[in-house]
Amino acid sequence: MKQVAIVGIQGVPARYGGFETLVENIIGDNCSPEVHYTVFCSGKDYATRAETYKGVKLKYVSLFRANGVQSTLYDILSMLKCLWGYDAVVILGVSGCIFLPVFRLLYHKRLIVNIDGLEYKRAKWGRFAKWFLRTSEMMAIRNADIIIADNKAIQDYVIEKYHRTVELITYGGDHVFQEISEERINDVLNHYSLTPGEYAISVCRIEPENNCHVVLEAFCKTDKRLIFIGNWQRSEYGKGLKNKYGDYTNITLLDPIYDLEILYSLRVNAGQYIHGHSAGGTNPSLVEAMSLGVPIIAFDVVYNRETTQNKAFYFKNVEELILLFNKKKKLLSMNAKAMQEIAEREYVWCKIARQYEACY
Repeated sequence: MKQVAIVGIQGVPARYGGFETLVENIIGDNCSPEVHYTVFCSGKDYATRAETYKGVKLKYVSLFRANGVQSTLYDILSMLKCLWGYDAVVILGVSGCIFLPVFRLLYHKRLIVNIDGLEYKRAKWGRFAKWFLRTSEMMAIRNADIIIADNKAIQDYVIEKYHRTVELITYGGDHVFQEISEERINDVLNHYSLTPGEYAISVCRIEPENNCHVVLEAFCKTDKRLIFIGNWQRSEYGKGLKNKYGDYTNITLLDPIYDLEILYSLRVNAGQYIHGHSAGGTNPSLVEAMSLGVPIIAFDVVYNRETTQNKAFYFKNVEELILLFNKKKKLLSMNAKAMQEIAEREYVWCKIARQYEACY
């Protein structure tokens, strides 16, 4: 049996983001009997500390938080706790990878790093943070036995810049399906005064690189209904957008929704999914919308084109997005079918779990 440690996430059960969802879905029913995982979790973020979850062992790091400015120290301390007893260590993200030259002196078994979405290119970081993340990325790629990219564009970047072999392993989307009654779905839609297929939806962190301002500016110039779910109170950018667009009758700005039945009901009945992300790799919310068979309108960058295999609709600005609102229903239906076919072929968790296990 392979003993595998996972480092770099807040923890499981998943509460936060894409990496947490990844771990949630490669353990449990999707995990082979030959692999036994230990997941390092943030003691500050889990008030109740279980020893096991879905058959995996949980260990807690209590001195630092997994996200924000403490994430580097959190990852480094997690690495120090898995120096012995593991056949492989999986590091998700590069924030702590500046420590890898030291870690490699002490740990001599298999090291796998998923470098995520070229974090240093994100607009929210200042000059020092960009330098730090770029250096951490370089340390990850130089020291890992296996490098994982979640998008072909990132794979190509690493091959071209660092001349390293890269495993391409994406995210799954089939976990989003919920077995709920039509009555429950109708209650959710009625609560928000929605008609199936007659509204668009967007779900993301409210950050400039996700082009939230572009999406909202386009919708405020039309009568098309939009449900936009995000963390509006997290930043001045989000607060400003909520103040500016919150009073439009066709725009509903909702805080994050953690009730999976409500979220499923809103997404599966949407007429379009608007995906504004301009940075990162294969984005989980996009893959999830594809799995649900929702027509996709995505910001025109290489990552989104790779994820949707150039078969979605794409926009670069407000004007192009407005034009896409009026696509005929037949074209939207064809788009939805193409997105779901790609998801069922590429973005399935049992397949992704096997790909990770092959790395060990």
